[in-house]
Amino acid sequence: MSTIQNRSELLFLYDVKRCNPNGDPLDSNRPRLDEETNRCLVTDVRLKRTIRDYLFDKGFDGQDAGRGDIFIRTEAVTGEQRSGAYANEEEFKKKFIDVRLFGGVSAVKGKNYQFTGPVQFSMGYTINHITKDNFIKGTGAFATKEGAEQKTFREEYNITYGLVAFHGVINENAAKRLGTSDEDIEELTEAMWNGTKNLLTRSKKGHMPRLLVKVDYRDGFFIGDLCQRLHIILNEDKTMEGLEDVADYILDTSDLNAALEKYDDKIIKITTIIDDRIILSSPIRSK
Repeated sequence: MSTIQNRSELLFLYDVKRCNPNGDPLDSNRPRLDEETNRCLVTDVRLKRTIRDYLFDKGFDGQDAGRGDIFIRTEAVTGEQRSGAYANEEEFKKKFIDVRLFGGVSAVKGKNYQFTGPVQFSMGYTINHITKDNFIKGTGAFATKEGAEQKTFREEYNITYGLVAFHGVINENAAKRLGTSDEDIEELTEAMWNGTKNLLTRSKKGHMPRLLVKVDYRDGFFIGDLCQRLHIILNEDKTMEGLEDVADYILDTSDLNAALEKYDDKIIKITTIIDDRIILSSPIRSK
């Protein structure tokens, strides 16, 4: 596997429908709403968790030495236990695909490693405005013994609809230090798309990937936050705050295509994945 040699930029859009895209544990797990911009926010940690979980389920679980492992897991594993999985710095990088993608820190039994990963995402946010979340009450029941019933009450929050945009950069210089390969990046983009689609827990069901664009550049160049070059064109009977489905608007790609055309001489390749339900004002420029 060859280490990546060129810088790349990622644009990833998915929508959420009547679910909570990223609850804030310090605010009753409510969706993270920015009152100044009226947008729902999603942390890069949430997206990375989606990617890691997908790769773990795919087989990066440490069971096959040739397949690799995930360093940052959801289950309770101590640093001392994890340190037993690698003997030196090179094995640390080689064994864990999420370290090669996002970096990692290990400081156990004299093994002090700290790497900044080549793949970095900005905070995700909804392109559409969201002025409020939905408050839902419900009940649950469970039996403590035969013939007995215990009822509990639950409270939860969600949003009706949000088109979430993430921007990422793949830094070829950091990739060289970690040995990040083209194959690793292919695993990353697959996990972004399919991992988002496979979010089927009760609080996350309602996620659907809509658009993924990867732009490969030459000479260490990149355009910059591609999310800001996308806009929503509402259907006549819709308002920005009243969106309920991907069919309620057209995604305006004109500014994005203009930027891709302007910097065409800096671009090596443009790769796109597009869901068949999202309507674009014009096709994403190809190369």
